[in-house]
Amino acid sequence: MEATSRPPLPPFTFESAREKVQAAEDGWNTRDPVRVSLAYTLDTEWRNRADFLTGREKVVDFLTRKWARELDYRLKKELWAFTDNRIAVRFEYEWHDDSGAWFRSHGNENWEFAENGLMHRRFASINDQPIEEEDRKFRWTR
Repeated sequence: MEATSRPPLPPFTFESAREKVQAAEDGWNTRDPVRVSLAYTLDTEWRNRADFLTGREKVVDFLTRKWARELDYRLKKELWAFTDNRIAVRFEYEWHDDSGAWFRSHGNENWEFAENGLMHRRFASINDQPIEEEDRKFRWTR
């Protein structure tokens, strides 16, 4: 079923911005590309590291590749700032590659929402830090 709105809707308050960030964290932690993509407009625009994408179908393709490479992905997001229809987030996530090497990825995202609460723009800057398995912070199960 196609999402026509995704509350909370802009303009955001502190509480509704926090709710939006938590919903994004929860969604991404499912590692379900189709489910996650439904939070974005059909013509969403993304920059993720050096990847530039337009459209929900491209988001599904991107996330499918991402989670095939970033195994046992676990994400935490934190509201950094908000105004009207925009939210800034800092995040960390942990994952390992197919050789068993662990990483913690740190970054910032800038989000812009359509009136219906779907995200229209997402710009992410991310850095990866190799870590030892025993240094992991995010150990919950799916």
